[in-house]
Amino acid sequence: MTIFSLVASHRSVDLTTVAHLSEGVEKIHRDLERTGIRGEVILSTCNRLELYAEIPSKPGATDQNIANDVATASEHIFDLLSQRSGLSYDLVENSFDVLVNTDAAHHLFTVASGLESAVVGEREITGQVRRALSLSQEQGRATGNLVRLFEHGAQTARRIGQQTMLGSRGRSIVSVALDMADDIADKIWENRRVLVFGTGAYAGATVAALHSRGTTDIWIYSRSDRAATFADKRGVQAVPHGELHEQMAAADIIIGCSGGASPMLPIEIPAGKRVILDLALSRDFAPEVADLPEVELITLESVRLAAPEETVESVHTARTIVDEAAAEFSIKEKARSVDAAIVALRQHTMSVLDAELAKVHNQYGCTAATEQLELAMRRMVKSLLHTPTVRARDMAREGRVDDYVAALEALYGIEVQETPEEAEPQTDAS
Repeated sequence: MTIFSLVASHRSVDLTTVAHLSEGVEKIHRDLERTGIRGEVILSTCNRLELYAEIPSKPGATDQNIANDVATASEHIFDLLSQRSGLSYDLVENSFDVLVNTDAAHHLFTVASGLESAVVGEREITGQVRRALSLSQEQGRATGNLVRLFEHGAQTARRIGQQTMLGSRGRSIVSVALDMADDIADKIWENRRVLVFGTGAYAGATVAALHSRGTTDIWIYSRSDRAATFADKRGVQAVPHGELHEQMAAADIIIGCSGGASPMLPIEIPAGKRVILDLALSRDFAPEVADLPEVELITLESVRLAAPEETVESVHTARTIVDEAAAEFSIKEKARSVDAAIVALRQHTMSVLDAELAKVHNQYGCTAATEQLELAMRRMVKSLLHTPTVRARDMAREGRVDDYVAALEALYGIEVQETPEEAEPQTDAS
């Protein structure tokens, strides 16, 4: 198998482009089923869009074969995203970095650990990675290989949380944004009235962060009909239909977490002093809102720039753990990749054994001597298979699967085919 990732993040692409790409990826799994891609997991957050996909590959495939297959699959995805997002194909293609196998795993582990976040060490990303896998499983698109990859990423994030101080202060995009608002808004959190746009996971994290600061006067607005249900579950209030303008006028702080179809214009904002946090990937408020008198607009870009740095020691230790985890995962996957060759060798050897045993049975019948001979021959074959099986595992760990497959083809004429991921190789002939 081959796993590759397409990565567009705040580090290389502006957030508006990331937002458009994220809109284009919705329900894309239905189209990918017809392109030869076995499965995919899509990680979409306020700062990034990453797609991890698996495509079939023949054991022993050269690096060039794999590169060609990945390029073809990527082109299919870029074309679909271009059609769905309205962005040009060239812009879509140039927005993504392409990482394959070990590089893709290393990147995912880094992301899941918060090392690639706008706020280094933030904890929210680990939950987002977990939810991305869960959604793919619900859609029936998470292959066993992708599940192992994402679970290993989650384990790496937990290990970093246990062995370093990274993220111990609970920093996140939301917490940094609220700190910035606290510096310029009137009153204290216990007395502030806050209006939140949105009912998604990001809005939920925002409400939780507000509660932790002692805020109780929280209102939820949604263009859909989900505000009331969302608010009831969290002990806050939903904005009644038709009362948005009044609630905005009464709010001390407004937080955008929805990413509406079109951002609100300055003319739609009530007069008065207030702080507006636009944390939506696709803006809830037009940039011109910042020009309104008495209004302070804080955007994702400004939050990212204001995010404090973690200690050099914690980051260094975390990156070392990621390196070790990626190397460990690579070794395990290389060992698994040789399974098809082991299965092929066993099937070949057993077919020869069965043919010879059939001759024995035809000549001597089902006698005690025949049974003893069959038992001896099976023990011999088991013994003969042991060393090639052990060597297969060793060579896989050394990255020499291609050499092993080539040897089977040269010595026995065995053509190794990729086996289903659920298949487990047998190592004996009993």
